[in-house]
Amino acid sequence: YHKQDRLGEAEEKYLEALQILAPMEGMSGELVAAVSGRLGDIYTQQGKLDDALAMSKRSLRVFRRVHGDEHVSLACALNRVGLVFKHKSQLDRAMSKFEQAHEMFCRLVGDDHSDVAHVLFNMANVLRDQGSAAEAMAMREKALGIQRRALGSDSDGVAASLVNLGSSYKHRDMLEEAQAKYEEALGIVRRIHPERNATEAKILVNMGRVYSRQEKHEDALAMYNKAYRIQRKTTGLETADVARTLLNTGNVLGHQGKFEAAMDKCSEALAIYRRVVGDEHPEVAATLYSMALCKHDLGDVEGAIACLREAQGTFRQRGTSHGTAESVAFLLVRLEGAK
Repeated sequence: YHKQDRLGEAEEKYLEALQILAPMEGMSGELVAAVSGRLGDIYTQQGKLDDALAMSKRSLRVFRRVHGDEHVSLACALNRVGLVFKHKSQLDRAMSKFEQAHEMFCRLVGDDHSDVAHVLFNMANVLRDQGSAAEAMAMREKALGIQRRALGSDSDGVAASLVNLGSSYKHRDMLEEAQAKYEEALGIVRRIHPERNATEAKILVNMGRVYSRQEKHEDALAMYNKAYRIQRKTTGLETADVARTLLNTGNVLGHQGKFEAAMDKCSEALAIYRRVVGDEHPEVAATLYSMALCKHDLGDVEGAIACLREAQGTFRQRGTSHGTAESVAFLLVRLEGAK
């Protein structure tokens, strides 16, 4: 179920397994840790980050008790905890876990292993979010080289690495290079997974973002609509990925001047985000900013200000002052000053 992105059914089976294993944890510690980790992965995909952190920490704790302080399973568990911190925008804590995992993997499996590449990509994502774009790109290029040597040309790992590298190019406005990497990744995924899956949808969303940056709005909408149809059939509609697709669709519609349609998509995205990640998540704040832009263009200045104030409160609570947080602060000052 998990490999088919049938997350609800996978969660049900993992929980059932934990119920069976929990009374025997002393004898079945390895299995308890593994199942807890898989549940953590599902909750991360679903955006249930507090549940994901609890399960991931449980997995780490049990693996440490079973294997001691030096084992591949422990390194995987450290990486998993780091991912949850990254999704929660706790970047320093995420980087600390990734660095621990990276050092342990290098000691245990060597530098040229797919597990090492996977952690390098996660570290690169943190560097990007911290504003170190050039350093992040160099790290992703290194990781892609490791993946190609370790896994061959057609593999999920290489496809994921290409997507990550494409994101680095996009972050630095190297849009043609980014799209080339996304297209290469999409070709790999379609060859090894003829059936539609959630990975294909994520690549399509990234391609849509590049088209949007190039102001090819119809091409962007086509990518987002394809992604949405795939997500509806695979992960279901109650996921953070679906909310992102809807938000991206709304942003493009806003650029086209279709403000009411854009507002509908943003509102739908916000409702899903609030259900799956809670009210005080950066992606909720980013969605509120998009809604504020729509409300402003529709003449609802008070509604725009209300959205901006909520978004600013979330960013301040998390200590975030760059990126969308800056845009929120600027627009809020301008609108409140014009009242």
